[in-house]
Amino acid sequence: MTVSISDEVHVGDALPPLSTRVTRAQLVRYAGASLDFNPIHWNERVATGVGLPDVIAHGMLTMALAGRVVTDWIGDPGRLVEYGVRFTRPVAVPDDEDGTLVEFSGTIGEVREDGTARVDLTARVDGRTVLGKAQAVVRLP
Repeated sequence: MTVSISDEVHVGDALPPLSTRVTRAQLVRYAGASLDFNPIHWNERVATGVGLPDVIAHGMLTMALAGRVVTDWIGDPGRLVEYGVRFTRPVAVPDDEDGTLVEFSGTIGEVREDGTARVDLTARVDGRTVLGKAQAVVRLP
């Protein structure tokens, strides 16, 4: 069941999912914004030379995209109280115009007496989880 923030929130409620494509062009823009110019994020030879399957997305970019599931749902990013993830698998980004499809979802894992709720997030590429223990705490209206 998809809920809007104006509805009463219950454990197990699903947030609206988000699917987005991560492309090499996006990696270049993110590198410029974050000042993270590590060549594993843009140079295939370097990435594969250190054992990666291809150029990979910045972990923090993947984390930020997953966070959009929460902030889009809650409406006010200022209501995001806490957010953390573990990076479990790199997001390989091929050198083409399509990039990699990353699918994000969220479920209410806990509603607390203090007016906050824990959201459990999932990020998948080709059905495989790329973030572990991705959780956010939001202040409910």
